[in-house]
Amino acid sequence: MTKSLIQIIKEAEKKRVAVGHFNVANLEMLKAVSHVAERLQLPVIIGTSEGERGFLGIHHSVDLIASYNKEHAKGSGYTLFLNADHTYSLDKVKDAAEVGYDSIIFDGGKLPFEENVQQTKKAVQIAKKINPEIVVEGELGYIGQSSKVLKELPEGAAIRLEDLPTPEQAEQFVRETGVDMLAPAVGNVHGMLSGASNPNLQIERIREIKDAAKVPLVLHGGSGVSDEDFVAAINAGISIIHISTELRVAWRKSFEEALKNNPEEIASYKLTPEVIEKMEKVIENRLRLFNKL
Repeated sequence: MTKSLIQIIKEAEKKRVAVGHFNVANLEMLKAVSHVAERLQLPVIIGTSEGERGFLGIHHSVDLIASYNKEHAKGSGYTLFLNADHTYSLDKVKDAAEVGYDSIIFDGGKLPFEENVQQTKKAVQIAKKINPEIVVEGELGYIGQSSKVLKELPEGAAIRLEDLPTPEQAEQFVRETGVDMLAPAVGNVHGMLSGASNPNLQIERIREIKDAAKVPLVLHGGSGVSDEDFVAAINAGISIIHISTELRVAWRKSFEEALKNNPEEIASYKLTPEVIEKMEKVIENRLRLFNKL
């Protein structure tokens, strides 16, 4: 019997490992994630942001994941779960729940605390009414919104320790909203800084929030984080890690290289194998690290 997403996350908590979450915007990205997940026999979360699912089609995204699971999940560790990443409106929460997403992130991280609580609580109620088994995640603290290479830190992002959510706020947020998981700002940012390392994560704050919130914690903005911080964050209580920008960079660079190496080729499917291969290397490195393989 296939395990549910919340069962997978709970197992990751106990093992002190993290489930990999990769955003996809095209079939090549999905193929790359699937190939590695099957090779390593690991469950993986596929994320589609509002923009990505607008491009792919929200129904098509669900159908694609279902077809991949039917084809490749043979009673083993391979399972793909589908997450509606960074959902900003209650209407889009409803849409994702109705078409069969496994999880939804309602992102009120830029809102004042009380408003974030109120809106996230509504998101939980809407999603759970449609599907009681759906996993709903809330976001606490602003870390930017763009998965791209950055020239500077996102304006208004909570980076300094004094600007991060407190354990008390995390406990109140989880208790009042009813979220299944929490994505707190802990020094992480969306995107990767160009020519510089991303800020270090506040590991002790992760541990404090985990102890207070008592729900699985999610690390967004994983691209650009050091391997050492990833390991420390997992040991402190992170159970899911999001990677997007790093995969986009690998796609862009490898696609440009494929075009350069094959200047006369016009069949796209003949260009993409080496693009998929380069993305697989990024994905496998991350999944091995997150799962301590």
